[in-house]
Amino acid sequence: MWGKLRSTIWNYRRVVFILLLPPLLLPLPLVIANKESCCAFVLLLMAIFWTTEVIPLPITAMFPGILFPALGIMTSSQVAMAFFKDFHFLLVGVSCLATSVQKWGLHRRLALILVAVVGVNPARLTLGFMSGCGFLSMWVNNTSAVTMVMPIAEAVLCQIQRVEDWSNEGPDQGHENHGLQLSEVNVNTENETVGDTHNLPEGTLSSSSSSAAAASSSGSEEADVTQVACMTAPVKELMVGKAMCIGVAYASNIGGISTLPGTSVNLIFYEYLHQIYPDCNSINFGKWLALCLPISVLSLFLTWAWLCWLFIDTDFRLLGQCDGDHSQREKATRKIIQEEYRALGPMSGQEQFTLVVFCLMILLWFTRAPGFIPGWASLIPHHSDYITDATVALVLGILFFLVPAYGPSRKYESMISWAEFQAFMPWKVSLLVGGGFALAEGTKESGLSRWVSELLSPLGSLPPLATVTVACIIVTMVTELASNATTITIFLPILSPLAEGIRVNPLSVLIPATLCTSFSFLLPASNPPNAVVFAYGYFSIADMVKAGLGANVIGLPMVLLAVSTWGVPLFSLDRLPDWVPCFNATTP
Repeated sequence: MWGKLRSTIWNYRRVVFILLLPPLLLPLPLVIANKESCCAFVLLLMAIFWTTEVIPLPITAMFPGILFPALGIMTSSQVAMAFFKDFHFLLVGVSCLATSVQKWGLHRRLALILVAVVGVNPARLTLGFMSGCGFLSMWVNNTSAVTMVMPIAEAVLCQIQRVEDWSNEGPDQGHENHGLQLSEVNVNTENETVGDTHNLPEGTLSSSSSSAAAASSSGSEEADVTQVACMTAPVKELMVGKAMCIGVAYASNIGGISTLPGTSVNLIFYEYLHQIYPDCNSINFGKWLALCLPISVLSLFLTWAWLCWLFIDTDFRLLGQCDGDHSQREKATRKIIQEEYRALGPMSGQEQFTLVVFCLMILLWFTRAPGFIPGWASLIPHHSDYITDATVALVLGILFFLVPAYGPSRKYESMISWAEFQAFMPWKVSLLVGGGFALAEGTKESGLSRWVSELLSPLGSLPPLATVTVACIIVTMVTELASNATTITIFLPILSPLAEGIRVNPLSVLIPATLCTSFSFLLPASNPPNAVVFAYGYFSIADMVKAGLGANVIGLPMVLLAVSTWGVPLFSLDRLPDWVPCFNATTP
């Protein structure tokens, strides 16, 4: 009897958790009974539900629409207005571009060019794919960048093996392994569900090797991944696969921090900043790139070196050798990459148009309001502040629905269709972020942010860099267990009053915390890019934990270095700006 009851409780553990948690938090609104405590109740409830994912993340994001009106914090109309922001227009425009990039294969061409330029030595090959994924993730969401690059990496590795099998001993003969070889293995699959903030566009994986289907509709928080057991392959054969797969996943996160639209975390921060500090005009595309691109490049290079040392045991002195010194195996690899590129044929008109729009979008983002000189937005009299990066993205994104994909000899078909865009647009991320915006507005309306700011003001006695370091470490730890968007949504309303309470520029705390939120390197479940590459089966969780610890040790100091050096003049981080509310700028 007891065993059956225990089994029933375990099967319904989520329901039990959902029913028990609210009563445990009810003393806040019932006993203290003010707006601050009511908002704290909603904040804690949503934070716990988001972290544990007992119900879908977007459903938890809807709680402000129910609880804020019921508790007298905000009206339903005010909550609805807080949900949809400029962020969503930017997300739509960038998703249109990403849809066209993937549909017409521009990502394959860019990735193969980068790999060919870098080289075919195992370490160079890893750097090439990491660079390609990092570059793509600057402009499309991280999961999309991984699903674009990984099939190419899988195809190159498998074709190298096929060439070696037939050119040396034949497919049935045994031979020595030399790092680049990844032999085909017996496949055993096991389904595993991994959650995070981006959706997983359907990835087409190579059928000639051990691979896994990582499929989900775009915008989903969940990735259904099939883990592949590669136990029959010798250890040496898996080394390059480990370095390359883990490197691609890490590169998507590292590259995504470089630009504002590179990852949803950056966009959430950007919109939150303008929501809480409407007079702040410090953040724009150019300044963010100037701060974060060096962080991204340095972190990517050092992470690549760490992975090569950990898995490939690379002698970095040999990486500068000339082409004539390459082994036959590396020459075969170069030939395969060249064949892959030639198979794409000449660049099609659709690719050319997508590339032109891509470059034009970057150019317009750069020159809209660069800061050191007037941008093109100033040419619009009396309305220059009305134009944002989202305006640019939306205008150019709509072009893909208007411009015909083919000439007049064929039936009219736009560059992308609504169905294709809908499969790529991260709708669930939109709802999740909207819930975060509503929560942030609630903390402001209820006075909770002011209360937290006054509570934390004694921390002003600590060195600001120490406070920032502790905040970054906490965020980095939490993001390994919770989704990136969830983590930043929870911490922004906490860290902003903290910065005001200790009388420092909020950007000096919010920017490094935002960047560290993307450093979720330890587990396959930490984010969808990790889940996608884990599905290929070339490494274990222990491999990712080892590699991720080193990547975190690299990334965190890079962020702190940037914020304490060249970030200071870029954003005036050494002084309390005028756009911070006066009631928080009190003497501790």
